[in-house]
Amino acid sequence: MAELVPWRPLRDLKREMDRLWNEFFRKETLPDIFETEWVPALDISETKDAVIVRADVPGIDPNEIEITISGNTLTIRGEKKQEREEKGENFYRVERSYGSFVRSIQLPAEVETDKVEATYKNGVLKIILPKKSEAKGKQIPVKVES
Repeated sequence: MAELVPWRPLRDLKREMDRLWNEFFRKETLPDIFETEWVPALDISETKDAVIVRADVPGIDPNEIEITISGNTLTIRGEKKQEREEKGENFYRVERSYGSFVRSIQLPAEVETDKVEATYKNGVLKIILPKKSEAKGKQIPVKVES
């Protein structure tokens, strides 16, 4: 006896289109125009006093990283340059990404732009953005009446 299976046309159509796409365009045969551009991964955290942004930027000269703040938007800009030492090398595949990047993020609080600090260690850029005193908030104690 045949089992009844719910018909989900959109999910089934998507699955079939994905299968056809993957079968027609194998990863190895895709031209470079289909490759995504490189952007550094970010971690954004917040403490009572600051917003902290960490960006993975290995292989980038820290002196060539530009950090700007406009309003509540932090922008990190840079370029990962490709090494060009190819004496007698024949490349069969190049998977490392190169090129310029720009990452802009909306900050969750107003910051003191003149007190922002940026450090670079082991390929990680760390930006500490101290919050303005108004953005820190103030805790109001609750008085108990008898």
